Amino acid sequence: MPTIFDVLKDAKARFQPISDSASLDAQLLLCHTLDVSRAHVIAHPEKTLAPEQAQRYAALVERRAAGEPIAYIFNRRAFYDRDFFVTPDVLIPRPETELLLEQALDFAKSRANLVAVDVGTGSGALSVTFAANAPNANVYAVDISPAALDVARRNASQHSANVTFFEGDLLQPLIERGINVDLLMANLPYITSDELPTLAVSRYEPHLALDGGADGLDLVRRLLVQAPQVLNSGALVLLEIGADQGEAARELAQAVFSEVEVLKDYAGFDRIIRATKP
Repeated sequence: MPTIFDVLKDAKARFQPISDSASLDAQLLLCHTLDVSRAHVIAHPEKTLAPEQAQRYAALVERRAAGEPIAYIFNRRAFYDRDFFVTPDVLIPRPETELLLEQALDFAKSRANLVAVDVGTGSGALSVTFAANAPNANVYAVDISPAALDVARRNASQHSANVTFFEGDLLQPLIERGINVDLLMANLPYITSDELPTLAVSRYEPHLALDGGADGLDLVRRLLVQAPQVLNSGALVLLEIGADQGEAARELAQAVFSEVEVLKDYAGFDRIIRATKP
C-alpha cells in the first residue's frame, strides 16, 4: 500500500507543469481525501493509505493534473474573511478584488443608510462580503447569468448577508426599478477576446465572466454610459480592470466623471478605477 510520502511525491511531479504550487496542491487534495489537517499530512509521511483512500486521491489528482482549479474540485474558495461556494458557473474569486472591497468598506464607514450595487456579482463574493461587513447598507447585486445568481444566493444565505439579487444586463434592473445608489462596485470581464483562448483560465472558468471584447473594456464602456442614471450625488464608482488597462479605462471614466484615479494592487499593477460623481 502506498504511503503519504509516495502519493504526495507522485502528485507533485504531475502538478508541476500546470501549477506554481504543486506541493501545496498535492497536500490539500490529500487532506481532503483523508479528512485530516495539512499538519497531519506533513508530520506522518510514513502512514499508508487504504486502497479506497488511494483510489479517491488518484481521482482527484487526475482532475487537478488536467488543469481543473482546486476551487472547483472543492467547490470552495476563500475571499477576504470568509469561504465561498463556487462552481464552474462563476469566476473563482481572486485576492486582487479584495482591494476593491477594502475601498468600498472604507467609503461605507462614514455614510449612514448607504445604498450599494455590485454589478456582475458572480459568486457574490463582493456583494455578500460587503453586506456582511456593512450591515446597515442596502445592497443590490446584478448578474446576467441565472446559474451564477443561484450560487450567489446560496452564499448570501450561508453568510446571513442581506443582499437583493436581480437578473439582468449591467445596471438595467436598477434603471427599470428607479433605484439610485451611493456606491457602485463592479468586477466585469476585462480579458480581450483574442487573448482569452490562449489563457489557461479559459479552460474551466466561464467565458461570460472573462471575455471583455476587442479591447477588454466593452462592458466597462457600457456600464459607464448607464451609471449616471443610477448614481446619487457624491456616489463612488469602483471598477476592477486589467493590469494594462489603466490609461484606457481612465480616459473612458473621465468622459463621464471629473474625479477619476487609477489605484494599483499590491503587486504594483493598475487594478481599480475609482471615480466620484459630483
